[in-house]
Amino acid sequence: MHRNLSVTVIVALVVFLGAPCLAQTNVGVSQTTPANPYPTMAPLEQYLMPDRDAEIALARSAAPASISQDADVMVLGRHGYETAAHGKNGFVCLVWRSWAGSPNDADFWNPKSRSPVCLNPAAARFNVPLTQKRTQLILAGKSQAQVFAELESAFQKNEFPPLEPGAMCYMLSKQGRLNNVEGPWHAHLMFFIPLTDSATWGAGAAGSPVVGAFNDTIERHTVFLVPVAKWSDGTADLPGGH
Repeated sequence: MHRNLSVTVIVALVVFLGAPCLAQTNVGVSQTTPANPYPTMAPLEQYLMPDRDAEIALARSAAPASISQDADVMVLGRHGYETAAHGKNGFVCLVWRSWAGSPNDADFWNPKSRSPVCLNPAAARFNVPLTQKRTQLILAGKSQAQVFAELESAFQKNEFPPLEPGAMCYMLSKQGRLNNVEGPWHAHLMFFIPLTDSATWGAGAAGSPVVGAFNDTIERHTVFLVPVAKWSDGTADLPGGH
């Protein structure tokens, strides 16, 4: 995949797979073009959810209630992500915004994007610091290019926790929104492992449930994407429904 997959991989993942896939608070959106409808950051208010309880509920919808009800929940505030509810199982649920995408993602600044995710303990220890760092850079007014340059530098300096065995996340919310056209794509799991050949998991092979794999050149890990049959509320994710 493109660079910096771990923090909000889903946006770039679904694009690649063909899915029916606070210095800057006053910066407005420039005139759109067909190639890049969101060339700059919109005002911060457009990325925030005014109803804190609604954001908590959306974040929890990423995983079955048996998991998310006991998870920590983080919400986006004016100074970054903050813990809104404390859990006891080590999982962390939150709603990724558009800037979790890749460097050449046309929706990188799309204020309507919402991607609920629930990270297991190993994935949370690795991904939450990345999400916080990326968001801090965004809220400091950094450009898209500056964000990725600073993240790459931070990884080269080993400033983030190492990826642990067993890191994965749930993305089972049918309330998510990838862009202005698509809803949540499909219910799926993502697995984060040290950099490896995607063939070791049979990713993308005919009939394989592992539909994709991406290797991140900055963080040096591979992400595998596995669709599942049901949303977090137990209803079926029907083929072609999203």
